[in-house]
Amino acid sequence: MQFNYKYGGSSSVNNGVSATDVSFAPDTLREPTFFVGTLDKKIPFREAISALHHVVVADFNFQPKDNTEYLAWLKSQEEIWLAEASSDLSKLQTEIHNVRSQLEGLRKERDVIMKPYYKAQRNYFNYLYKRDMDAWMVLDPVITVHPDQVFFECFSKDESVYGKLSCGYDVFNNISDFKCGTTNIDYSKKLYEEFQKIRTYKETDFKIDPKGFDVKTTGEENYREVKIDLPDSWVRGFLQVSTAMTSKKVSFELEAIDIANFISVLKRNKERKGPRSIKYILNPGEPIVAVFEPWNIEVVCKQSIYKGDSAQEIRVWGRRRILLLERLLPITDRFTVHLLGNGMPSFYTAHLTSEMYFTLGLSGWTANDWTQSSQLDLLSPRGQVPATTMQSVYLELRKHWFASEAEIAKTMNLDVSVVNKSLETFTQAGKVIFDLKNKVYRIRELKREGIDIESLRFSSETDKEAYKLMEQNAVSDLKVENRNDKITLKSIVSNKYKVIATIDNDLKIVDGSCTCSYYYENKMTKGPCEHILATRITFDKK
Repeated sequence: MQFNYKYGGSSSVNNGVSATDVSFAPDTLREPTFFVGTLDKKIPFREAISALHHVVVADFNFQPKDNTEYLAWLKSQEEIWLAEASSDLSKLQTEIHNVRSQLEGLRKERDVIMKPYYKAQRNYFNYLYKRDMDAWMVLDPVITVHPDQVFFECFSKDESVYGKLSCGYDVFNNISDFKCGTTNIDYSKKLYEEFQKIRTYKETDFKIDPKGFDVKTTGEENYREVKIDLPDSWVRGFLQVSTAMTSKKVSFELEAIDIANFISVLKRNKERKGPRSIKYILNPGEPIVAVFEPWNIEVVCKQSIYKGDSAQEIRVWGRRRILLLERLLPITDRFTVHLLGNGMPSFYTAHLTSEMYFTLGLSGWTANDWTQSSQLDLLSPRGQVPATTMQSVYLELRKHWFASEAEIAKTMNLDVSVVNKSLETFTQAGKVIFDLKNKVYRIRELKREGIDIESLRFSSETDKEAYKLMEQNAVSDLKVENRNDKITLKSIVSNKYKVIATIDNDLKIVDGSCTCSYYYENKMTKGPCEHILATRITFDKK
């Protein structure tokens, strides 16, 4: 999938004695999107946008120890050790010493000259080993301007962490101009370093530069064009995150001191064996308890009371990624946590000001990143909605840029379930995103191209294979049982696989099992297998 970007120069921060000018260079090939205002909440914004940068550069995959310098030193010592072993004659000692001194001097001189080269070479090859250079270039943050807020989105280097900074208009003063839309922005390390110079006593002008969209021929050399093949993983990651936000969650609030205690435990202890998880113990009306395994260190969140209806224990992995929240601790007093289930993704929303909040999305565990194996869009209902109805729902949302499904259903006189299925389909297609804090759907188009309804039918090969099984009548002996507000489906697929699927009242899969190899290896942590999906789709059809 090829994406073309054209930036109007480069993003910049110009610091003066009494003023700071923050200017983002947007993608000029998109529909004009811009914003001009003056920052009011300067320090919270500086810390939050810096935390977003930490997400962009984060890589929590296992990093083997770099022994390059040690091996180079070891090789240089071989000649010395061999010489020492064979220097039995005393008359050679002086000569060896002189030669050694000369060699040592030459080596030091060589190291000084070659050190920058070797460092750059090592970083380059490590970088290429982990990710293609072209793929990295497209990971500039996505920024969206709405009538009530501006929000940034990004992925970590290992694609297991999603970051979103939302800034309501109370974060700014003197908003002089804006136009709603989505664009990519040029965001470099140098820009991050300049952000650190923002101060309370300086007026800070913030803008997504509208001048980047002027039609002119002079100064064209200032535009920087980038033509690259956008990796499917990058797009799919955003789609997985968006879908996870719409999934059923267990939510509760934690005080900032609780997250600080979590980070303290992780910094003071190093696990040598598994399980490397946090077990949240949730009992209605009681303080939330977090148990850090395998040490079984128990952190009681005394000021954070669980307000749910039923007792639960939920384990989450990849916990060291919570360290990315550390910079936000001085500027927030509480976090909202959303858990999707055992070994499933989780979200931590830091409330910075009344209208500024930072959302950190973590995949099930570090190695199970958002882009490759968290097929969460497959958990969504498979009800079919006519293309014309879907288009009408999208256009209605587009009028206001954000709205809840209930508001759209009331305006269009549609059933809420129809609106919900339509919006979830557009979420999977990268056209819409769900706002966890405000519980509304927002327009956010990852692609400039128009909407192809037919292309939204299958979100993956697993989804496609499941539909194929259903159409071939491969699902037989389907049995339906209603238990405690949940529906249990049992079937035989392809005359060999025994399937059990449990769905809730929203027709979303909450549990399942299958005798196939995919389920045996992954359970439900990587999404349902094609046989479970085929069973659910067959049930939907009936």
